[in-house]
Amino acid sequence: MPKHPKPIHWAWVILAVSFINLFINYSVRLGYGVVLPEMIRSLEFTRTAGGSIYNAYLFTYVLLTPFTGLLTDRLGARRVISVCGLILGAGVLLMGTTNTLWTACLFYALVGIGATGMWTPVITVVQRWFALRRRGLALGIMATGYGFGFAAMGAVFPWIVRELNWRYAWYLLGAAALIMVVVNAVFLRSDPESAGFRPWGEAGSQTPAPSSGPVHPTPFRFREVFGNPIFWQIGFSYFCISYALYGITTFMVDYAKTQLGFELEKASLLATVHGFSQVVGVLTVLPLSDRLGRKKTILLSNGCITVALIGILLSGRSDLLYVMVGFLALFYGATFPIYGACAGDYFPKTVMGTVIGAWTPFYGAGAILSHWVTGGIRDHTGIYDAAFAVNAAAAALALLIIFSLGGRSSNPN
Repeated sequence: MPKHPKPIHWAWVILAVSFINLFINYSVRLGYGVVLPEMIRSLEFTRTAGGSIYNAYLFTYVLLTPFTGLLTDRLGARRVISVCGLILGAGVLLMGTTNTLWTACLFYALVGIGATGMWTPVITVVQRWFALRRRGLALGIMATGYGFGFAAMGAVFPWIVRELNWRYAWYLLGAAALIMVVVNAVFLRSDPESAGFRPWGEAGSQTPAPSSGPVHPTPFRFREVFGNPIFWQIGFSYFCISYALYGITTFMVDYAKTQLGFELEKASLLATVHGFSQVVGVLTVLPLSDRLGRKKTILLSNGCITVALIGILLSGRSDLLYVMVGFLALFYGATFPIYGACAGDYFPKTVMGTVIGAWTPFYGAGAILSHWVTGGIRDHTGIYDAAFAVNAAAAALALLIIFSLGGRSSNPN
């Protein structure tokens, strides 16, 4: 008798849907830096104003993500992601209609509210569907979504500007986000146990688990998270590396176009190089973390990011600039999921979403401060050199903080 192929484990459906969510969300988030030069030129905004628009996004994102993480642990990822996707799509569509600074800030703040459901719940649900020793691989595959998203914006946006105008970039992304609302509602499942599965990669994961009925949330223990020094140490390192990365990524295309004198297509190519290099990075660095451990991998990553930022500052108009941006992106793409994966290494899975959400203010504060400082220094001095030097110093500090982190705690998963 011929053997029947094994049915696909639903974890891979979860991973595919999560990939598309990240692709669209990070096309919106990271693509802002690609749209920025044309948008501020058309609307006659300063770089500081351009940074303030992004900060409006980050303010609502940072303010609400801890609650989104808590709701993910209480209500399930499918509900949270679907509702947030609806808000995200509406906000992105409205970005295409903006003509003033206050409306741009308001609409991008709405996008930030929607985006709260496109990271913490997504990374939480993927970790729950994959066994501990397979999470680096799963997160690596998932994280290619934001690398491809950034690369796509860098490649497609110059064509949109030439054939239409910058507003249509927002219209197309908003429509895609709204389509994903239906996809998430139909295909996502919040955890394997409630769907009759075991996490993929566990012994017997291909055998359906017996249904155990509804999963009741475990009471949240405040001191279990916030009384742990490791939570604060990882959080402060996250703040520093976020500051370092966002100052470069948001203003990278504008730097090449206005300070180095590149044409828009050549400047936007930096985003494409950055995006595709992210894809390579997350497919190598994150699986490597399953072998090395998160701490050693973060040390490697933060060290290389520091070197890359110094290299970008010293490259000038040479082709070395593209090499350094690509080298930076190899580790950029892995940074955010690998910090998030520390939640699964150091804390119980019942509070995983809460921990990831509670680290988000550190990430957001670093990004917000970086936008204001980087944009302000550029407006004051007329060049980005001093601002980029501060970014490199922040990356070095993030490295030192993780270096002093204690060994991996006993994992209760």
